[in-house]
Amino acid sequence: MKKIFLFLFITTLFVITACGDSEVNETTFQNPVYEPVLADPSIIKADDGYYYAYGTEDAWGEHSKAVFTPIIKSKNLIDWEYVGPAFEAKPNWKGAGSLWAPDIQKYQDKYYLYYSLSIWGDSNPGIGVALSDNPEGPFEDQGKLFTSEEIGVANSIDPFFYLTEDGIPYLFWGSFHGIYGIELAEDGLSTKGEKFQIAGDAFEAPYIIKREDYYYFFGSLGSCCDGANSTYHVAVGRSDNLLGPYLDKNGKDIKNSTGTTILQGQEDGLYVGPGHNAIVQDDEGTDWLIYHAINKEDSKLWTGASRRPVMIDPIVWEDGWPKVKDQQPNTEDQPAPVINQ
Repeated sequence: MKKIFLFLFITTLFVITACGDSEVNETTFQNPVYEPVLADPSIIKADDGYYYAYGTEDAWGEHSKAVFTPIIKSKNLIDWEYVGPAFEAKPNWKGAGSLWAPDIQKYQDKYYLYYSLSIWGDSNPGIGVALSDNPEGPFEDQGKLFTSEEIGVANSIDPFFYLTEDGIPYLFWGSFHGIYGIELAEDGLSTKGEKFQIAGDAFEAPYIIKREDYYYFFGSLGSCCDGANSTYHVAVGRSDNLLGPYLDKNGKDIKNSTGTTILQGQEDGLYVGPGHNAIVQDDEGTDWLIYHAINKEDSKLWTGASRRPVMIDPIVWEDGWPKVKDQQPNTEDQPAPVINQ
């Protein structure tokens, strides 16, 4: 009997000690995490411990002129502050265009910022790249990678850089005229080889991650920028090869399907048009979807452009597929990302 009591005492003491040493995340937050706008967000955790997010050119508040790729930063993914523009002057390799949908990456000891240069209805938009030693910039433009006419893909915007496990850099891009990929030169400043298609005309804004044995493609569909009437949403496909084919949950190639929807506008809430996502992991290994959405009751900036604040939601993995709770933005209190300070 004494032995049993002693065993229970030691076991209880061990459990209490173990619980005392563990970190319990009691912080909560509500979406949106940054307002009034950071459209088409791309995110990175930099060497200084901050998370940095970069967005499409916009003018808001005291900024009477468009900010050339606004940058915000955060220690915890929920409290953000405005840093400034990535560019001191707009790249001049194209006669007219705005800086849209950037993608930030750390590569070869520098911060690479791939960006779109386009106007609405542009017949020949293109993609360029800029470099900086500092995530806050300023970024030095390295010029264009290609224009739509040069690469042979209409509406060539929305770049996404992917580095394979064996160090091969690729660029993926596209907007409603097919999603394509191409290998990059070792310095990441020019293309190499032939382009290949991975998704159909339904998508724009590609984003790819690898989890266990699969590559997961995230793409946005619908109208991004119609204010309260926006129909933007996010769908996925997966492949056992970076170059595809990517299949939806029903086994259909996303070159011919609209993928498996994981995020769309709130059915009975304020937020519509969620999309153009990036993904970041917290220190506990949870994947977080970072994206923009639109408040139906406050849908426009003073310029007339759609007002697109930043939202984050955790990705839940189930049977090898990602999903977002209720397939819509969560605007209730929810547990915050776990970040070790």
